[in-house]
Amino acid sequence: MTTLRPEREGSGGFEEAVNGLDDPLNDPLPGQHPSPWFRTAEGAQEPVQQQAQQQAQQQAQQQSPQPQRVEPEPEWYDPEGYAQDWYGGTADQPAQEPVREPVREPVRDDETVALRTADTRRIAEPEPPSEAEADDEPEPVATGGRAARRKAAKKGGRRRAGSPRTEAREGQEDDGKPLTRVEARQAARAAKPTAGVIASRAIGEVFITLGVLMLLFVTYQLWWSNIRANQLAGNARHHLEDDWASGKGKPDSFEPGQGFAILYIPKLDVVVPIAEGISKPKVLDKGMVGHYDKSSIPTAMPEAKTGNFALAGHRNTHGEPFRYINRLEPGDPIVVETQDTYYVYKMASVLRQTSPKNTAVLNPIPVGSGFTKAGRYITLTTCTPEFTSTYRMIVWGKMVEERPRSKGKPDALVE
Repeated sequence: MTTLRPEREGSGGFEEAVNGLDDPLNDPLPGQHPSPWFRTAEGAQEPVQQQAQQQAQQQAQQQSPQPQRVEPEPEWYDPEGYAQDWYGGTADQPAQEPVREPVREPVRDDETVALRTADTRRIAEPEPPSEAEADDEPEPVATGGRAARRKAAKKGGRRRAGSPRTEAREGQEDDGKPLTRVEARQAARAAKPTAGVIASRAIGEVFITLGVLMLLFVTYQLWWSNIRANQLAGNARHHLEDDWASGKGKPDSFEPGQGFAILYIPKLDVVVPIAEGISKPKVLDKGMVGHYDKSSIPTAMPEAKTGNFALAGHRNTHGEPFRYINRLEPGDPIVVETQDTYYVYKMASVLRQTSPKNTAVLNPIPVGSGFTKAGRYITLTTCTPEFTSTYRMIVWGKMVEERPRSKGKPDALVE
């Protein structure tokens, strides 16, 4: 049995002496206790608590009694290989310092920090997907700071539609860079209508309203006024016929607006009551034909032995009884029925257009009618051209028959 060397007689003292050395060459090989002087990059980042724990284990091993064991004599090591394996270099080449990864600064969210750089915004806010990808991708998860996550949790993980921030992201520039907060506010302000736009919209609405009102007015004039006037004229005619049937006495004169006769134009299928006066609201607009009386231009009554029985009526709107008198030809009958007599006229001549101030057409011997001596005449006046009142159209007729109502209707109404 080999005798132990003096330095190995006390193994505990030998280990204590070795552990107390500060020479880096006495450090254990890799994988054992790390040296406090030379450490790898991973050892440099070892926590302080782990080092303290290892030192406590070493002290416990030193204090605890250990059985003596025979250890083989340590073999000598190669300095170059040791340096290459342990320190990352050779004896000729110095060891290189360990490479440390750069520390990335945490990303700050614009909800919690007022100012942000463009690079930070690119990291925090990813580029929005295209329209085709947006339809297939799921709802985005809220990212950013604590305030942003709270707001996203309250709103169900999505922002309100139409918010300035959403509109700003939708209105990103063509280069893909998101808008800043100031740019988003400017874009929101630019999207609001200006005073000129509001004024133009108001003017447009006014014109549209006026157009609708004009359309309604035209509809009333051309359609509803005729329906209403025909109803009023029909009621006046039936009321007049009832008075005649009841034997109500014939008055000496008629009040303005009072009906006293009925006009027939068989060719035009016109049957309309005749009232005293040519007032528009009281007579003409009610669909009746008016007699020129003393309040305007006095003309004769049909029973007069000589004179001109002149009538006026609308050509358009309000019943338009004289709309087609331009179609009358010489010889066409015109009949006037009173309480006790039928007066039959034959159309004689027409004046297509004349001034409204030409009252000579209403004379007892009308000027322009072709009549040269006194007689019993009828004159029909209306406006021309149609839908205007610029000129007047005149139609004249001459009495050819006076027939009592007791003898029945004249042939002109029977045929």
